[in-house]
Amino acid sequence: MSLIVMGTVALDSLRTPHGIKKDLLGGSAAHFSLAARHFTNVHLSAVIGSDFPQRHINFLEKKKINTESLLAKPGKTFRWSGEYLAYDLNTAVTLDTTLGVIVRHKPTVNIKQKKIENVFLANYDPDLQLEFLESLNKPKFVGMDTMNLWIDAKKGSVTELMKKVDLVIVNDAEAREFTDEKNIIKCAKALLKIGPKMVIIKKGEHGGIFYSKNHLFALPAYPIEEVIDPTGAGDTFAGGVMGFLAQAKKIDSKTLIKALSYATILSSFNVQGFGMARTRDLTLAKVNQRLKVFKEFFNF
Repeated sequence: MSLIVMGTVALDSLRTPHGIKKDLLGGSAAHFSLAARHFTNVHLSAVIGSDFPQRHINFLEKKKINTESLLAKPGKTFRWSGEYLAYDLNTAVTLDTTLGVIVRHKPTVNIKQKKIENVFLANYDPDLQLEFLESLNKPKFVGMDTMNLWIDAKKGSVTELMKKVDLVIVNDAEAREFTDEKNIIKCAKALLKIGPKMVIIKKGEHGGIFYSKNHLFALPAYPIEEVIDPTGAGDTFAGGVMGFLAQAKKIDSKTLIKALSYATILSSFNVQGFGMARTRDLTLAKVNQRLKVFKEFFNF
């Protein structure tokens, strides 16, 4: 089975207690794709500018990510610059954002890609996420992500989109802001009432919970001694979940727990290096080795 992701492909500049990096390959769709590729064929839909380095496109294609709908347009690529403070590596402080070509152009797909049955709407303007979804030919399974920016500016559009998807993935701060609930379980229940069949609420270094009509379970994060750069960890997590579910024959409790476990492990690699330093050459064999250790940690 194949999977298509719509989101951003960006150039990130970062400052953390571990150093400074400029113009790294980033963006919600890029991090997502690099994780999902371990399980299924990934098609990437995004818009980049004429300044986007060819080496990054070559890298994505080398990883077997379909870039037919990675559209290059005249202008500047979306750029994000952020800083993580030593006392709080869970929260990025945005230093600068250049929207570039994504203001004037929107991600699209070709005729063949319209038939892909598994879709993920990575962090993006919810109106464009909805427009993208409606351009497809009745996909069977749709997941989505969002962020505080869109919850603040376009909560109504985010709500309408949630009514049309199967899976919503958000972090705990976003869930609380969206639902006005403090308790995470109450947040999950409130989100489920809107329309999605499944809700995942991420809690960063504290793991996350899965909630649906028939399931409720929590998984801890994989313990990492030193976090280098958390950028893209949430998108990597989403890619792990959606990638695994896309190739699964059925979605039951066993499949869901395995999908979240893989997502957790992939995210743990992501935070151990700047950008994609740890995930770019990651193999499924290495992921499985860490997954085995993860299971042993909590087998009691």
